[in-house]
Amino acid sequence: EALEAGLAAYEGKALVNSVTGEDERLEAILPIVARHGAAVIGLANDDEIRMEPAERLAIARKIVSAAGDHGIPPEDVVIDALAMPIGAEPRAVTTFIETLRLLREELGVNTTCGASNTSFAMPGRHALGANFLAIAQSHGLTSAIMDARSQQCVEAVRAGDLLLGRDEWGARWIKRYRDQQAALAAS
Repeated sequence: EALEAGLAAYEGKALVNSVTGEDERLEAILPIVARHGAAVIGLANDDEIRMEPAERLAIARKIVSAAGDHGIPPEDVVIDALAMPIGAEPRAVTTFIETLRLLREELGVNTTCGASNTSFAMPGRHALGANFLAIAQSHGLTSAIMDARSQQCVEAVRAGDLLLGRDEWGARWIKRYRDQQAALAAS
């Protein structure tokens, strides 16, 4: 009821965070998303969090298919490949990266994650987060839920955009640098 009310009041295209691969969740959430022309984040898990990338892909495929059955186009389904704490699971990042690769190659969908999840309870979280984002971008991550107050993470994403050809001729990178230099000169 809350989701229905929120989407009814929302102006513009909403992004619903989130739906998982359980049948009852898909049938509860996706009709509401479709009715309001929203997009949805699909978590690549069901009643448990899988550590095998192929299993995560299968769940993502199920979510994308179910969304399509409700008239939600693939571009409106953003799959969360499940970034998990490296301190709790040593394979967390490599599993995530392999899942991203499979999602890109097999489904071609947009992807996201909670970027700070990987560094949870670890020292040097901003450095880990910045490096994680750079690695993930290079393997197909198209968006991230991240702390925009972390200058190190923001700069890593900007640098990734430049280095991966998403900032042609470095126009945004150079403008940002010039703006920073002008601000320093003014102060």
